[in-house]
Amino acid sequence: MKSIELKIDVTDAAAMGRPMQTAVTVFLPGVAPGGPPVVCFAFPGGGYCRRYYSFDMPDGSGGGEAGFHCDRGWIFVACDHLGFGDSTIPEGNALDYENIARANDATVKAVMEKLEGGTLSAGYPRVSGAVKLGIGQSMGGCFTLVAQAQFATFDGVGILGYSAIHTVVPSRPGAPAAAWPWVLRGSPLDNPKILNQAALAAAAGPKLGAQKDLAAAASQGEHPFAWCFHYDDEPAEVVARDMGAAAGLESPLPEWRSATTPPCGLYMVAPGTVATEAASITVPVFIGVGERDVVPDPWMEPKAFKSSSDIGVFVCPRMGHMHNFAHTRREFWQRIHSWGAGIAELQAVKSTAPR
Repeated sequence: MKSIELKIDVTDAAAMGRPMQTAVTVFLPGVAPGGPPVVCFAFPGGGYCRRYYSFDMPDGSGGGEAGFHCDRGWIFVACDHLGFGDSTIPEGNALDYENIARANDATVKAVMEKLEGGTLSAGYPRVSGAVKLGIGQSMGGCFTLVAQAQFATFDGVGILGYSAIHTVVPSRPGAPAAAWPWVLRGSPLDNPKILNQAALAAAAGPKLGAQKDLAAAASQGEHPFAWCFHYDDEPAEVVARDMGAAAGLESPLPEWRSATTPPCGLYMVAPGTVATEAASITVPVFIGVGERDVVPDPWMEPKAFKSSSDIGVFVCPRMGHMHNFAHTRREFWQRIHSWGAGIAELQAVKSTAPR
């Protein structure tokens, strides 16, 4: 597996009045694909960066999920959204669903242009007729969903650990549930319109929203995300580093973490925040979650995707919300790979079928 680091100019697409770049890592397989070429674009969740897809757990080697898919012939492209990792980090509340999705769509187009034109890497052959997949974990799932609905970026989308109905971060059993503000999408975050004020006031658990709220809750004991994010049998030292980073206590950050997350992520915990976009997607959809995740009822999720005739659901055992830390992560990756390979094979059949 060979990796190539790129910075993609998305200034025009983002349309924010200043230069903008996204950072991506392209992983090229050392083996030829067994069928039509597949290019999988992967987007991380809030607080994480593109290296979430390529880091190795202590019991693994070979480049994490990126290595897994490359070993099976895929080109894998891990991407930092604007506001994450090594991409441009605008100040304040300048980022929203739309400009992030526009930048992600432009990133995909730019990488595909290099692959199709044979200019990505000296000696690497042109890639033609590729199936483009988009997978996004957590907040990345939301942005992937929005890009697909608004720009038809991909031939199939994998929404991983994100609910198109209502994303809810569960608390440890026996602990009071954390309360989140339901901010009306489009309401300015400098002066947000919060629709569940009474429920927030009555909530017994921690009131969350900004990073300072999470840090304050974590200082009182266990980080409020710990039980949901990491399954019980994961290595304690890795979990401690990840949750320490989430609480702002880990320096330097683990390689899979981002120092920043755009504030527009707060919209994502309101019910129905992307309902119209989800309902409009027509390509195949893969819904992948852990046994312990932020999707309250995975078996209800297909109802959100009313225009797609090809929807799969996979609930991976012994897995928390941060899927790539789980001991069962290879089962999860294999299910994603089988789903993507199926889309490629179906497209090949359609292209040769008599009309």
